[in-house]
Amino acid sequence: MTALNNITPESLQDDLHYLQLLSRSFPTIADASTEIINLEAILNLPKGTEHFLTDLHGEDEAFQHVLKNASGAIKRKVNEIFGNSLRETEKKEICTLIYYPEEKLQLVKAKEKDLDDWYLITLNQLVKICQNVSSKYTRSKVRKSLPKEFSYIIQELLHETSIEPNKHAYINVIISTIISTKRADDFIIAMCNLIQRLTIDSLHIVGDIFDRGPGAHIIMDTLCNYHNFDIQWGNHDILWMGAASGNTSCMANVIRMSMRYGNMATLEDGYGINLLPLATFAMDAYANDPCTIFMPKASDEDSRYNEKTRRLIAQMHKAITVIQFKLEADIINRRPEFNMDNRKLLENIDFEKGIYMYNGKEYAMRDNNFPTIDPKNPYKLTDEEEDLVKKIQYSFQNSDKLKKHMDCLYRYGSMYTVSNSNLLFHASVPMNVDGSFKKVSINGKDYSGKKLMDKIDQLMRTAYYDDVEEDEKQFAMDYIWYVWCGPDSPSFDKSKMATFERYFLENKDIQKELKGHYYTLRDNEEACDKILNEFGVYGQHTHIINGHVPVKTIKGEQPMKANGKLLVIDGGFSKAYQPETGIAGYTLVYHSHGMQLVQHDPFQSRQEAIEEGQDIKSTTHVIEFNSQRMMVKDTDKGRELISQISDLKKLLVAYRNGLIKERVSF
Repeated sequence: MTALNNITPESLQDDLHYLQLLSRSFPTIADASTEIINLEAILNLPKGTEHFLTDLHGEDEAFQHVLKNASGAIKRKVNEIFGNSLRETEKKEICTLIYYPEEKLQLVKAKEKDLDDWYLITLNQLVKICQNVSSKYTRSKVRKSLPKEFSYIIQELLHETSIEPNKHAYINVIISTIISTKRADDFIIAMCNLIQRLTIDSLHIVGDIFDRGPGAHIIMDTLCNYHNFDIQWGNHDILWMGAASGNTSCMANVIRMSMRYGNMATLEDGYGINLLPLATFAMDAYANDPCTIFMPKASDEDSRYNEKTRRLIAQMHKAITVIQFKLEADIINRRPEFNMDNRKLLENIDFEKGIYMYNGKEYAMRDNNFPTIDPKNPYKLTDEEEDLVKKIQYSFQNSDKLKKHMDCLYRYGSMYTVSNSNLLFHASVPMNVDGSFKKVSINGKDYSGKKLMDKIDQLMRTAYYDDVEEDEKQFAMDYIWYVWCGPDSPSFDKSKMATFERYFLENKDIQKELKGHYYTLRDNEEACDKILNEFGVYGQHTHIINGHVPVKTIKGEQPMKANGKLLVIDGGFSKAYQPETGIAGYTLVYHSHGMQLVQHDPFQSRQEAIEEGQDIKSTTHVIEFNSQRMMVKDTDKGRELISQISDLKKLLVAYRNGLIKERVSF
């Protein structure tokens, strides 16, 4: 950091305009000096805890629980603080209270005989836990996290101790008065929420909030109100962003995915998307079609649907799938530069014979009933389909809740993020077999590596916002669809998205989606270092953090690759993947002592967690351990503060040498 005696008045001449602006925020020598002292003190606090999650896929209950228990961090805190002074059942009770205070309080009040005594014990316990989790933050930061109505009281309890004889009665009176004034419930809820908030300093979502599970909209509600988070867009998020931007192909894909997994909740309950026109159309067009291969995938949600409803979902599923193929062909025809003519597949069907022709070979079709396809012009929408697409588009573009959530996704999201020597992106960076970055042509210009990610990030925003030229916006809207399923897309990076083949063809070979070279090269430490350096990340303790490809732990796959240089933390939050992974997800925790990977067993239910204290069983693996605690000065935030301190010291010199006058008010 810059020492004051190294700063000369002459060296400040080029900075005077900036320092004049800075003086508005710190108008006196005293103000600037106080801020320097504050910032210097913050630099020497322990680093806040970062929490990394990925591939949530609408599993809102599991997500909420992992967030509430901070991947087991709160349970570890309770064990550290109370050790053998509490029984295991008592520690479980206090943990459940912290996770679900409103619900747990109702259960306690129904069975507890001496409620005032329970309040007294519990409030004292919560104060101890809160003192522990707040100890790494400044009083100012903790104060900003406090609920207004209890701010003063909580500050007093956190920063005073009953061990001090002069304060013992003072603390006890505060707690007993909270109980006697019937505010104990509200105060306990406030304390529990504060503990949750302070345990996680920042949250990183490494993509794929949407699709498969029923509660993506609930997850987004939580995130939009979260205190500090960022999102690295996954391919499923990008699909929804395309739909919200007005791309009808993306809309069709979104609906198809929802039908495939029998998930109507996010579309209908979450975003008010009107599916009645699709249902009406499907019942008419596919009235005599069993739609067997379009039955929704078996899941816990199926118990809500009777056979008649499942049949209707299957009809809707088939109807939107056929429409999707037609709409995608329109983009492919409009954008020959996408080089995706090989994905126009309806023209390869021999509708009379009921077979599919590919590279001179014939493949049997699992379904031959296509009442809305004209064999002579297979990609033309019928009049009814055109009308339906317009209604769907209107519904998506007039959903206030969807717009709110997409605004949030754009504001706090990006294609990648660099945070404290960690490079976060959802899937890949397209590469050649020799480890060089693959050149991808966009609008006639080649991009690769970081520049490719930056260009796609820019196009994603161009597609969503309205203040751009119409041609530019239309290209960006089309490109969002390419980012979802294009072979050179960093969010996909496979030879093809074999949607048609998986639905209609039995042959497994033709269904294969060949992964890009990144997925092999990421096992190589040298290749990982090359990627990190491309994004400006250097040093020994650096990592790439990905999701996207579920780690099949059940088959012996490991989330750590390239000697720990790369971490794939998609372990199967989505119930649809859990039979393949054998677990229910990974989370990554990076605190002042090091980095830990937490492996989770399946979450049973919110109800069991509340009523029976059933926490997620988690196994922690230490990836890196720091012999000395990492401080704020060692982080990205620390570097920002050091720069601010340097500027403030220049301002002090400018004041003391008369280059800038203090703004003293009377």
